[in-house]
Amino acid sequence: MHSWKYNFKFRHYFYSMKYIYILLTLFIVIFHNDALSQIDSLRFTNGNLIIGEIKSMDKGVLEIETDYSENDFEIEWKEIVWLRTQSYFLIILENNTKYYSTIHSLNDSISRIIGTNNQLLTCNTHDIVLLSAYDDNFKNRFNAEISVGFDMTKSSNLQSFTTRSAIGYKAEKWSTNGAFNTLISHQDSVEDIKRTDAELNYRYILKGRWYAITTFTALSNTEQKLDLRTNIQLGLGRYIFITNKANLGAKFGVNRNIEQYTNETEDRQTWEGYFGTELDIYDIGDLNLIFNAMAYPSFSEKNRWRIDTNFDMKYDLPLDFFIKMGISMNYDNQPADDASELDYVLHTGFGWEW
Repeated sequence: MHSWKYNFKFRHYFYSMKYIYILLTLFIVIFHNDALSQIDSLRFTNGNLIIGEIKSMDKGVLEIETDYSENDFEIEWKEIVWLRTQSYFLIILENNTKYYSTIHSLNDSISRIIGTNNQLLTCNTHDIVLLSAYDDNFKNRFNAEISVGFDMTKSSNLQSFTTRSAIGYKAEKWSTNGAFNTLISHQDSVEDIKRTDAELNYRYILKGRWYAITTFTALSNTEQKLDLRTNIQLGLGRYIFITNKANLGAKFGVNRNIEQYTNETEDRQTWEGYFGTELDIYDIGDLNLIFNAMAYPSFSEKNRWRIDTNFDMKYDLPLDFFIKMGISMNYDNQPADDASELDYVLHTGFGWEW
């Protein structure tokens, strides 16, 4: 009787351990296969090879994670001549065509990707302008930055504080980004100067290099007697070129302009057209230049024109910090009563980005 109970317990223990062993084996195999699926290889112009997991490539910089480094490596795309991935990516070429595929370099200039219907395609490796991990839902598609600046002089007790901030997210077919900037300036015997502007964009990718765009902007500006100006825009844009050195685009559409003033000027609600351009240059070492300009011819008010321009220059520092200088300008040839036609803000500051 005792022997039977002992054998039963032993067999029960044996089968339980066998079951656990099988589960552990399956888990190890699955985990091992998943780990293998994340092995990507790169070779540089100097012949060096690196193995890890490619996180993304944008604006000419590739980010890769390795097991032997605490922080991810950032490598200039032009320094890479060969790569092979087991990870899947959203791939965008210079002509704005998009694929979801792995990449296998055939030689030091040509790579193979998989197109629609599993068709094998080849492209010049350096014609690739964006890689975004296909299974990544947030981290590599999200970006944000903020910079602050402060100036103070003994003369006239001048004190000024500025901030510039931006946030963005990219998906397969659409992207959105926003910006928020402020200026507060105090000086003895002079009225305080305050300026706040905000912008929110939504873009939906169309065929070729075209995209549809909806934009909301808001501006409050004591220099131009603006209590609040809001713009609601709807239009089309097109990338003139997209490369690993720079991209240039143009856009046009219609704008609903609503203005409220701080003085006796009557509030305005008008319709305008708009057209403009945006340029982003990033293949100049740690320096990044962004310029955009917009013109607004009025449909509702005869001969009225408005122009908005922004220029930002950012120099990258270690640990995602940066130094930034920017200038924003607003021009209106028919401003409010006793208001200036031209207003501009110069910002210099220190910031951090994610």
